[in-house]
Amino acid sequence: MNVRCDLHTHTTASDGQYTPTELVGLAKKRGLSVLAVTDHDTIAGVGEAQRAGNALGLRVIRGVELSAKDHPNCHILGYGFRDGDTELARLCEKFRAGRDERKHKIVDFLREKGAEVDLAEVEKLAGGEVIARPHFAQILVRRGYVSTNREAFDRYLDTEEFRQRVKRFKADAKTCVEAIKEAGGKVSLAHPYQMGLPDGELDRLVGRLKDWGLDAIECDYPKYSQSQRAFYLHLAERYGLHRTGGSDFHGERVKPDVELAALELELDWLGGC
Repeated sequence: MNVRCDLHTHTTASDGQYTPTELVGLAKKRGLSVLAVTDHDTIAGVGEAQRAGNALGLRVIRGVELSAKDHPNCHILGYGFRDGDTELARLCEKFRAGRDERKHKIVDFLREKGAEVDLAEVEKLAGGEVIARPHFAQILVRRGYVSTNREAFDRYLDTEEFRQRVKRFKADAKTCVEAIKEAGGKVSLAHPYQMGLPDGELDRLVGRLKDWGLDAIECDYPKYSQSQRAFYLHLAERYGLHRTGGSDFHGERVKPDVELAALELELDWLGGC
């Protein structure tokens, strides 16, 4: 049976605008039956989100979006993993420590480029344990160095020079998949187009991920072209993968053009998670 859902969202636990409780409230107003909270490299917000979901009668799936080093923007989504002392929890702690180290490198990099940013201001904006590039982007807008978050990424935070000089800890995709599976979760490949791989190379990557335990691929996403979506549906059929989808919602202050999705998806394969 299909349900109205959004399986890719972010909160203040990483780089989203809304707290887990606020996000659940927005999802309820949107008419969703199921919401997955998939913060970047952290599971810190899922407990609060589930408590808020229980109070409102909305099913909230424990989720995460892990950053893999295999390719730029290679992101692995995890769903329905258990709480407690797991390989996934320990991996997320490594990610947190890596981001904590990187924030100082970002400040130094921006200063070299003539953009003075106060780290304390960035941390206050972030609020949570994860300091991410969108937080710096918002401060660059606030300080008048750029007009939009997108410009901040294009000029400073997502250039080839930035990627080469400002690095942080990332695990390989196999480690990400196995950590989620060890914790009893399901695994999906997020927004494959962002890696910029030719179709043949992406096909081979999905095949390797399937061998490691991949369960699904994100076939519905706001920025897909018709041909991209068709290819991802083809990959899902070719490798026997389930179809996931989501908005990648961060809030209008972070991604002004992205609203919560209300996708009709079959989620029986996720079980009771």
